[in-house]
Amino acid sequence: MRVWLASQSTRRAEMLGQIFPNLTCKGIDSVDETSSAADVSRKVLEICQKKASAVTNNSNFDLVIVSDTMLQDPDVDVLAMGKANDAIEAAAMLHRLSGRRHRVWSATGVCYRGSWEFHLNQAIVEFDELSDEVLVELVLSNSWVGKAGSYDLAGEMGEYARLVEGDEATVLGIASDAMSRLVELSDYET
Repeated sequence: MRVWLASQSTRRAEMLGQIFPNLTCKGIDSVDETSSAADVSRKVLEICQKKASAVTNNSNFDLVIVSDTMLQDPDVDVLAMGKANDAIEAAAMLHRLSGRRHRVWSATGVCYRGSWEFHLNQAIVEFDELSDEVLVELVLSNSWVGKAGSYDLAGEMGEYARLVEGDEATVLGIASDAMSRLVELSDYET
């Protein structure tokens, strides 16, 4: 099966590479990642659908995958936390999440043989109270780069955070229902 992950996320590529050994991982050109939706779940789904609309020249692939992940602000439910633009924003996000629980949303679009379906899932993650030294270490490690909420649960943050509810795939960037569907498709095609 010819599979295209239309993303530059190394974590998503790692996850899907275990299912699809011939995975092509190539991001799509500029997509407007803004949303006027009222809540985070709708925002992440709308952006995922914009990414799907931006996919062109997919006739060489049997399966195309797009995804988007956002954190719901622990204080203001309608505010989303995306990717930090620099180390200062990353430090501020990690400080805001320190010692708290937050909700993570992932929306994933799966285009199988020309037909799109979308999956939306949530998970809850809890952070330990992060000391200043740990915050500095996490920021200097650059593990926050390209990550929603400025952390990677399967990376260095795994030592200081835990999944409370939901599926790890959702936190890492692919809606858990979509992961199940992709495993099903990989089994079907073999």
